[in-house]
Amino acid sequence: MFSRPNSSAAGSKPAGFTRFARWTSHNAGRPSSFFLAVLVIVAWAVTGPLFDYSDSWQLVINTGTTIVTFLMVFLIQNTQNRDSQAIHVKLDELIRAKKGARNSLLNLEELSDEELEQLRVSFNQIAEKARQGSQNGATTQSDVIAVTRKK
Repeated sequence: MFSRPNSSAAGSKPAGFTRFARWTSHNAGRPSSFFLAVLVIVAWAVTGPLFDYSDSWQLVINTGTTIVTFLMVFLIQNTQNRDSQAIHVKLDELIRAKKGARNSLLNLEELSDEELEQLRVSFNQIAEKARQGSQNGATTQSDVIAVTRKK
């Protein structure tokens, strides 16, 4: 029903929580996990008449789902943080390895919100100039590069 995700590419063994978070996030998104959750809900609903739909019967599902949701938030955040860091490292390597790429774009995640906004505006200008040039057939690569280097 559940399987282990692929092991680390570097060969080092991740810490216990990281292994658990990776395994959980991998398996929580599987169809079998969804059907298991549906089965739990159906079993709970079927037992309603046995417990006369009491407050305690309702409290069981409310408490269970609250606990699972609370814990899953942290597991999902851990997975998202790890994935985001891996993507940043990969993008940094591509920027570093590409001749002509601006190495100043490395580690953008360390910039302030204002600095990121300035870069976003700059790249929007590049995109707009490229769109206008493609319509007119007049924009050159050096024109686009000149817009990116303006500060």
